[in-house]
Amino acid sequence: MSSVVEALLDNAYQDSQLLEGNDQKGDVFFIPRDVDFLLYAKDQAKGELVTSFINDNCYGEASYSEHDGNHCIKVVIHMPTTQNVLNSVSGLMTCIAAIYDLDYDGWGCSLQRNT
Repeated sequence: MSSVVEALLDNAYQDSQLLEGNDQKGDVFFIPRDVDFLLYAKDQAKGELVTSFINDNCYGEASYSEHDGNHCIKVVIHMPTTQNVLNSVSGLMTCIAAIYDLDYDGWGCSLQRNT
């Protein structure tokens, strides 16, 4: 169990570093946008199982794809990227990765600015 706690702590640190960089680029965190979370499974069966799990529980809009032998699960959630919201969702992805023995590759989104 301590490995999950360590993963959550490391993930929260990495997320805060990315958010800090986005802040320096002028991102307005409270403006909702599509955020992509990426997970990698060891095989197609696991990838499809986790995609179904995420969709069935309405955690996000998950899709499975295979590219060059990589079994990718992309989860899209329309949300703000304030630190508490982003860290909570990213923490959930970290836990799903630990439960299903996946690799969580983080998140990405387009920066939003006031116009």
